[in-house]
Amino acid sequence: MYKRLLVATDGSELSTKAVSSAIDLAAAIGAELVALYVVPHYPTSYFEGGISISTEDVSRTEKKWADDGQAIVDQVQRTAAATGVSVKGITVRSGLVAESILNSAKKYDCDLIVMASHGRKGIQRVLLGSETQQVLTHS
Repeated sequence: MYKRLLVATDGSELSTKAVSSAIDLAAAIGAELVALYVVPHYPTSYFEGGISISTEDVSRTEKKWADDGQAIVDQVQRTAAATGVSVKGITVRSGLVAESILNSAKKYDCDLIVMASHGRKGIQRVLLGSETQQVLTHS
C-alpha cells in the first residue's frame, strides 16, 4: 500500500481537516508523513509602476509568512507524533504552489498526496484558480 504520504497545508480550516485525515490514514497503514507548507513570494509585480514598497518591507513580510508556515508545519509534526506517526515537516518558498507540491512529492518519494480544496466555482475559480485541480491534473 502507501509508504509515504504528503499532506499540503496552508493552515486553513479545510486544510486542517486534510491534515487530520492524512494523520489518521498514515497511522492506520503504518505510513510515514511529509507535511508541506508553501511560502509564497511577495507579489511585487502587482505594484510595478504604482506604489513603492521597500525591499525591507518585502523581506519582513516574506519572513513573517515563512515563520507562520513553519509554525503550522511544527503543529502538524506535534499532532502526528502524538499518534505515533513518523513525520517530516518542510516549508518551500515558491510562487507556484501546485508545482511545489508535485516537486516535493517526487523529491520525498511520496505515494499519495492529501490536500483540501476550497471548492470554488464559476468566476471565483477562474480568477483564483485551483491548486488542487492543478495537482490532480499534473500528477
